[in-house]
Amino acid sequence: MNWAEAGFEVLGTRVLWTDLVGNVAALATVLLAIRKSIWTWPVQLTASVLLLVASVNAHITGNALKQLMFGTLAVYGWWRWTRGTQDGRELAVRPATARERLGLVGVMLAGTAVIGVIFFVTGLSWGAHAPLPEGYLLVAADAYIFVGSAVATWAQGRALVDFWLIWIAVDLVGVPLAFSSGLVVSGAVYGVFSVLVLVGFFNWLQEYRSRTVLVLKEAT
Repeated sequence: MNWAEAGFEVLGTRVLWTDLVGNVAALATVLLAIRKSIWTWPVQLTASVLLLVASVNAHITGNALKQLMFGTLAVYGWWRWTRGTQDGRELAVRPATARERLGLVGVMLAGTAVIGVIFFVTGLSWGAHAPLPEGYLLVAADAYIFVGSAVATWAQGRALVDFWLIWIAVDLVGVPLAFSSGLVVSGAVYGVFSVLVLVGFFNWLQEYRSRTVLVLKEAT
């Protein structure tokens, strides 16, 4: 047995180390992001690699593609945050502008439509194999989560407070979808993730407001 297949049994269920450690690392990235730690990116990259291996090993192509996307965006975010913290500077977070928000929403809508068609035609989404018309809704939800995750991670790389809101919008679909599909553990993990996301949003927003007030005081 190679390392990608290494694991252990829990109540008759095979648990792969790559899947377990990858998900723990993915959850850790949220905690690190709340603290604006640059370590959130290498940890996310590690999680993506481990979950990619787990997905390929389980022959889940759609999830493997998602991990490739996360890994690529983790490199981008790492580069952006490194630039933003050069010379000992603290990472400056800010809300997105009206134009940026319009762009984020537009990409999510258009991206969901395009990716949804690709997922359905290629069968990459598990929903493509479900009876119609339910299959259409499942594929759309799968595509929405895929695109929303990409947009949120990209916005995080640019230190936009709004990235937390995008994750909340993704979880509003992801959590009930997981529970309705019988994935109770995944639904519970997404639920914890949602709580951490709310904490992160308020922390980043409070920091931005405090910094803005300080700048205004210094200007006067």
